[in-house]
Amino acid sequence: MMKYIISILIAFFALPLFAQQQKEARTVLDKTAATFEKAGGVKADFRIKVFSKGRQIVDSGGAIQLKGEKFLLKTPDVTTWFDGKTQWSYLDGSDEVNVSTPTAAELQSMNPYALLYLYQKGFSYRLGSTKVWLGKSVYEVILTATNKQQELTHIKLYIAKDSYQPMRIDAEMRDKTRSEITITSYQAGLNYTDNLFVFNKKQYPNAEIIDLR
Repeated sequence: MMKYIISILIAFFALPLFAQQQKEARTVLDKTAATFEKAGGVKADFRIKVFSKGRQIVDSGGAIQLKGEKFLLKTPDVTTWFDGKTQWSYLDGSDEVNVSTPTAAELQSMNPYALLYLYQKGFSYRLGSTKVWLGKSVYEVILTATNKQQELTHIKLYIAKDSYQPMRIDAEMRDKTRSEITITSYQAGLNYTDNLFVFNKKQYPNAEIIDLR
């Protein structure tokens, strides 16, 4: 019984600290989202590793160009365009283009920056203990899904203190599959036309278009 009472007391006196951590984490997340929104056109190169059942199943690189919710994503296997509504995915090697209207969950799986906004609904958040990563001062922000049935359960962000730019994004699924995304280069303030985010049939004249909508 005494052990139970002590546990309750520890939890009670830790509440103000936890609330403060939540407030500080929210401030960091708000500033990160605002910085991204003000950045205009963005280009980021990244490295992604995926782990499942204790082994690494993906180690690949890619680049993403963004303008608001629109993006062009290039990886060694797939090029994906998203104009805010319609998505085109060109599969290298098969010469096929799949056309679809992606769900929010599907967009999160492809666009690392979509994860920056998850804290606004369905996640609790707090600051972690990591202060320096790759020699740079960072905020570590840990997000946990409030719905235990949600596929995406945990997110860890390393955010540069001087620029509020994400440097690393780790995500864990309910089946324990983990993704580690490291941003290797970042450019902001780029001028993109909307055509960049739409599939151009003239550039792929032999591609078979498969409409999945």
